[in-house]
Parts: sequence; structure tokens; C-alpha cells
Amino acid sequence: MSATALPAHRPSFATTLVELTKLRISGASTFTAAAGYIACRRGVDVGLLPTLAGILLLAMGSSALNEVQERHLDARMPRTWHRPLPRGDVSPAVAGILAGTLALTGFLLLDFFLNPAAAWLGALALAWYNGFYTPLKRVSAFAVVPGSLIGALPPAIGWAAAGGSLRDPAILALAFVFFIWQVPHFWLLVALHAEGYEQAGFPTLVKVFGRTRLARLTFTWICGTAAACGLLPVFRLLGTLPTLLLLTGGALWLVLGALPLLREDLRPAVFRRVFMNINLFALILTAAVILDPFLK
Repeated sequence: MSATALPAHRPSFATTLVELTKLRISGASTFTAAAGYIACRRGVDVGLLPTLAGILLLAMGSSALNEVQERHLDARMPRTWHRPLPRGDVSPAVAGILAGTLALTGFLLLDFFLNPAAAWLGALALAWYNGFYTPLKRVSAFAVVPGSLIGALPPAIGWAAAGGSLRDPAILALAFVFFIWQVPHFWLLVALHAEGYEQAGFPTLVKVFGRTRLARLTFTWICGTAAACGLLPVFRLLGTLPTLLLLTGGALWLVLGALPLLREDLRPAVFRRVFMNINLFALILTAAVILDPFLK
């Protein structure tokens, strides 16, 4: 299907804004930033609100800019042809201005209400995603590995906003877990939509390895994600029995739920289910880190 098959009804501005800024994904990144902030403070204070607002606006701006950058490619993929820019709901110029405004506002919020370290980390996240990862994934099927730094930065921004040192092993451990998590998360998406990515001109690991080998490689990274969670109690990000049980149970459930990836007769439903599981696990992980200070 192509962008020429436009719906008769034009979506509202609010709907277009939610889609253009990928509000659900931007909100998830903000949630992990909250974990970094609360883990550093070991509680909640008024600084959390500008932290979340600034990071959310930066993430929304980055997402909107990404849609401007990839609008022609999105128009060629079944999964993305209906996005606002390929569909013609908003012009690239308007979307670009909106993206810049959101990102700048988020940066200024972090800089004014919190500290320059948090603001510049946010700027680094945008530069890495839009300036490095987005162009790289057009030429390399392995782009997601360095690109996964994007998953590690939001909790680090939250930690910095709370006044924590980025050299602290605790935040390095938390960021590392989200870095590892990001890789199988994206590879599952590739396994589900490889043909669409290739149709748009993106290189994929399905073409490099085949789906069966990619599935096994993804399973290995999922096991690595679960194992990396063991760093969190070591560096005292988790210390209460309920959160330890929550994270341990979640990690075991994630690995057991991914075992179907080792089958020979792989079907899309397997990738879809494991993809949903790994997203839910990120919520479990984040919730455990947020809840821990309040359970002592």
C-alpha cells in the first residue's frame, strides 16, 4: 500500500501530533528517565516534574525530526506509510519547525530548572539518534548496536538531573541494562517487518543471517539482558525483597517466553509475542527501580 491511498477523513491536529511525535515511545523513554531520577534521589521531589517535562519534549522533538528525515522511506513501508508526513497531514516544513521547537523547549527546561549536564545529555541523545543512528541504519544492518546508546541515555539524563555523577557505577549499571535491552527489542521488530524495511532500502540482519539465525542471536541477547539485571542489586539500585522478586521473576519469565525463538518452524506470531514480552519487561524493570526507594 502507498501513501496515495489516503483516507477521506483528515485526522485532528491532536491525533497528528501524537503520531508525529511518537508520544507512546517518547513517554516510555521519559518513564525510564524517571527511574534514573528517583534512583539517584531515593525518592521524589519537585525537580522530578521539570525533568520529566524536559525529557518528554526532547524525545517528542527527536521523534518528529526522525519522521521528517525518513518521510520518503516511510512512504514505501507498509508499517509506516500511514504516518502523518507520508499521508500528507502535515508538511515537512511545519513538522521540522515543530520538532525544533519541542526539542529546544525541552533543552531549556532541563538547563534552567535543573542543570547543564542534564540538558547537554539530552542534546547528545538527540544528536546521536537523529545525526548518527538514523543515517547509519540506511547503510548498515548492525546500526542498532551503537544506536542502542539511545536506550541508555534517558535514565542517565534523569540521574544527572537529580544531581548524580555520571561516573557512579549505579547509573552505569542501569544504563548498561537498557543498552543491552535495546538490541533484541529492535531485532524482533526487524524479524517481523524485514520485507518492509528491505522494500524501503534498509539493510536488515534477516538478509545477512536469515530469520532462524537472527532469532537465535536475539535469544542470546535476551539472555544477556536478563543476566545484566543482576548488576542492579550489586550496585544497590535494588535492595528490597519485593523489587528483587519482581525483577527476578520478570527476567525468568522473559527468558522462558523467548525459548520459542530457538525453534526451526518460526512464525510471525512467535516474534510478535516475544516483542510484546520484551516491551513489558522494560516496564517491569523500570517499575522495580522506581518502587525500590519507597519499600524500605
